[in-house]
Amino acid sequence: MKAVILEKPGVLNIADLPVPRPGEYQVLCELLYGATCSGTDLHLIDNTFPWPQKYPAILGHESIGRVVEVGPKVRSLKVGDLVTRVCTPPPPGGKIGVLWGGWAEFGIAGDVAAMKADGLAPDKWQGSLVNQLLPQGTDPAAATMVITWRETLSHLTRMGFAAGQSILIIGSGANAFSFVQHAKNLGASRIVMIGSPSRAKIGQALGVDAYIDYHQADLPAAIAGAHQGGFDAAIDVFGKKGLMDLAVAAIKPNGTAALYGLQDYSTLTLDLSKIFKPFKYTFSNYEESEVHEQVVAFMQAGKLQAEPFLDLKHPFPMEKIQAAYDYTRARKGLKALVKIKNS
Repeated sequence: MKAVILEKPGVLNIADLPVPRPGEYQVLCELLYGATCSGTDLHLIDNTFPWPQKYPAILGHESIGRVVEVGPKVRSLKVGDLVTRVCTPPPPGGKIGVLWGGWAEFGIAGDVAAMKADGLAPDKWQGSLVNQLLPQGTDPAAATMVITWRETLSHLTRMGFAAGQSILIIGSGANAFSFVQHAKNLGASRIVMIGSPSRAKIGQALGVDAYIDYHQADLPAAIAGAHQGGFDAAIDVFGKKGLMDLAVAAIKPNGTAALYGLQDYSTLTLDLSKIFKPFKYTFSNYEESEVHEQVVAFMQAGKLQAEPFLDLKHPFPMEKIQAAYDYTRARKGLKALVKIKNS
């Protein structure tokens, strides 16, 4: 099978690897589509991920697979099912690892329900919680967005965000706009966004009440003018130095300031000398599986749509993976859609 190998920082190649074999509680999937991530993926490619990684490794973590073979103890998945976040395991030999491993023609998913029912220890099935079943008829290309939507909705829910609250979202990438969608779907009273002026129209189309150009000389004043009295919640989706100070300053007393992005993770600071109010702080914290059904329900109701994020009509072939990341890096789109299997 073909797979994308990050040989070393900055170097992507396509390699031929053996097709993995499913275990007794696992299924083999052909991977159909995946999407690039401008956060994790680019940090790994640039060797700026906050935690050390080993190379070479198979990249990718937003792939959708179709079941083609089931293990003998699998009971909750069947041939033809669509499954989320399918990844390939490290190939034999120990020379190539995985950085999630979603860019491969075949991958493995686990049957969590069967493992739980048979009494297996949590460490045997927790890694497979990301492998969730999609409804029959789901478009696998559009479904690549499910991973981003689950991460962001789980994070927002764990923050305690609720209907009637106001929110400031700092950033204008795919994750930031996902937070916009979720906040709107959860009944936000007001949504304000700080981002690139080139993406203001996307924010307006998704229902942002006010969009602030991050180039403004006096951002605190612009934020205060966009929502009187302070926000119930503010999220730094980018993770850049200084943005958490903006987030904390923007919230009302006892509001929530959340860090989601990782751009300057290891050197981030918060100037407590300028804070004269109680507040809650949360870090990027989510469990995709806990909101899977809610994300699917929003999709089926038309409240989450992939088109603002992906060009569904013009996917990149996996052989052009470098071009897909160049497209993402050049900010020509929020994400790049990649067709993994040609068959």
